[in-house]
Amino acid sequence: MTSRQRKESGLDLEQHELIEHAQERIRSKKNLYRHLVWFLIGGVGLVLLNKVFKYGAEYDWSYWVVGFWGILFLVHLVNVFILSPFTGKDWERSQREKLIIAQKKKIAALKEEVEREYPLPSAPKKKVE
Repeated sequence: MTSRQRKESGLDLEQHELIEHAQERIRSKKNLYRHLVWFLIGGVGLVLLNKVFKYGAEYDWSYWVVGFWGILFLVHLVNVFILSPFTGKDWERSQREKLIIAQKKKIAALKEEVEREYPLPSAPKKKVE
């Protein structure tokens, strides 16, 4: 692809960021739905293994495993639908800007301190005749 073709694609930086953010959200939701399917299949399989096939029938271990897996699924669900929108691109950008401002303030303070402690000698003045 030549540079001319890239310029004619019609995507500016903002649109590109929006597309990347949308793809990231789609990927996270897709992974959540995949987790749900495996949770349902695995949960039913574990209960069947424990109750129907009598594997470890003296103790209801499958409910504990499914319960723990359910908690992990809920954490994944909260992360995708509740926390992710609050800690998305805008949040990252604002945090980055805050850190940059803090760094600039520290650099300015250090520079001022160095100039105060180690002043540069003034250049000798030329005599005007």
